[in-house]
Amino acid sequence: MSNPLLPYCFVPQYKHVIWGGTRIGAFKGVDLGVHTHVGESWELSGLEGHESVVATGPEAGMPLSELIARHGEWLVGRRVLERYGTRFPLLFKFIDARRDLSVQVHPGDEMARRLHGCMGKSEMWYVVDAEPGSHIAAGVTAGHDVASVASLLRQRRVAEALAIFDTRPGDVFDLPAGSLHMIGAGNLIAEVQQASDITYRVWDYDRVDADGRRRELHTELALEAFRPERGGRLSPREVSPGVSPLVNNSAFAVTLLNVEGSLRLDMADDACRVLMTLDAPATLMLDGGVEVEMGRGQTWLVPAAARVMQLSGTARLLCTAPC
Repeated sequence: MSNPLLPYCFVPQYKHVIWGGTRIGAFKGVDLGVHTHVGESWELSGLEGHESVVATGPEAGMPLSELIARHGEWLVGRRVLERYGTRFPLLFKFIDARRDLSVQVHPGDEMARRLHGCMGKSEMWYVVDAEPGSHIAAGVTAGHDVASVASLLRQRRVAEALAIFDTRPGDVFDLPAGSLHMIGAGNLIAEVQQASDITYRVWDYDRVDADGRRRELHTELALEAFRPERGGRLSPREVSPGVSPLVNNSAFAVTLLNVEGSLRLDMADDACRVLMTLDAPATLMLDGGVEVEMGRGQTWLVPAAARVMQLSGTARLLCTAPC
């Protein structure tokens, strides 16, 4: 590849759902017109039927899988290419919950491969903004096991088992596959997850659609996937300038970059990085090349070939490496 190295930005995919709101457009500084129920912005996705395309530059319009096929390990890194091929292994979203989402659980890799032919779904959430009184459910409270949760599920009382946390900006939730979880109304969230769309819905508050029908629940599958020991909020901490590790598992490693002036990162390992700007714009330069302005609420893919990442501004970003 010819220099200078440049990161890639992709066209967001806005998902219109009944529980969505209006904050994603304002957060990202884009006009979404009359759409008032935008619940998710899929920022970077390799999922079939939802594949991201490059937004700008000479490769604008190119699907992510084709981009990986063209550039290979230069783009994603040798170990990522060997493990996943041209299928990008992670999915990045911003989520705006105007109403409570359903209580859900996702399968792990073994169960997902056996039943659905795909990878499982571990995820993490970073709370970008939270209205007063907002909350999140992450895992279950002490004393609950599979049997007690099964009993509550069948009585339509599973909410009694959930570990509920009031939310504030900067909260981080680690949600391995098998965690019961729910995003409450009023939260604006950045999500990093495995590239899977398998969800088992366990409770939806007896809500009905326009035809008076309740949404389908997946009780038996949910109980098979459920792991009572998993899920929770990470201990709140004061974040100093620099790099703060957040979540590290077999699928991804996420750090928080707190930029106050400038921050240099040496890219020692062989993997791409994905940057999500959380609260303000930031300037990015790779290997001493061209500066790129990253707007608030944008997501950028940094090629694995980059050896130095220089950030400037006053901003917080999530930085994720596939594992």
